[in-house]
Amino acid sequence: MKNINKTLFLTFILFTSNISYAQNSDVGNWFIYFGNQAINEKWNWWNEVQYRNYNFVGDLQQLLLRTGIGYNLSENNNNVLFGYAFINCQQYLPNSDDKVGSNEHRLYQQFITRQVFGRVFMQHRYRIEERFLPDQFKLRFRYFLSFNVPINKKTMSKKAFYASAYDEIFLNAKAPIFDRNRLYGGMGYVINKYFRVEAGFMAQTLEGTNRNQFQMILSNNLPFNKK
Repeated sequence: MKNINKTLFLTFILFTSNISYAQNSDVGNWFIYFGNQAINEKWNWWNEVQYRNYNFVGDLQQLLLRTGIGYNLSENNNNVLFGYAFINCQQYLPNSDDKVGSNEHRLYQQFITRQVFGRVFMQHRYRIEERFLPDQFKLRFRYFLSFNVPINKKTMSKKAFYASAYDEIFLNAKAPIFDRNRLYGGMGYVINKYFRVEAGFMAQTLEGTNRNQFQMILSNNLPFNKK
């Protein structure tokens, strides 16, 4: 027990020691909340908050707020959604501990389709983003492929532990075409049919550089009407 406590203490020190000089760290952390509330059998409300740090916590890189209204083309399978996102970015100036902030507004449209193969739960997401940056407009395309595999149960049901993985590629409408790629792996736990938690690591490849992130995720699909 003493060795475990020492390990936890050293881990905490390593995470927090980067707060003052986080721009020198190649690994950050994202705290993520996903909400997907059913309005009725056809319509749903998506709500999302991402608090992205240059380090483990305390050195903001981005604050992302995303929302949208979706429509189910078929039950628990195909969904189209139209939404809006606000992103506050905090960028370090070169060779400095000073930051400069900027805001981005996005409109986006997406299509999600889901399949189940035995214990493998697969999701495809196709998204188009219209990005309104402070001094320019950009159009971007995203493809997201994810897998959830329950470990101790056959389905993603209450008290199930599961392995999670995804890959997402971002492509710009104008050169440079490649924007970034995100490859993720993690482990999750289904608290009940409305809530689950997950933690993992994402390797992010950007044009000319890499930026890796830990992720801590809370997902909520509590419907407006439990009936």
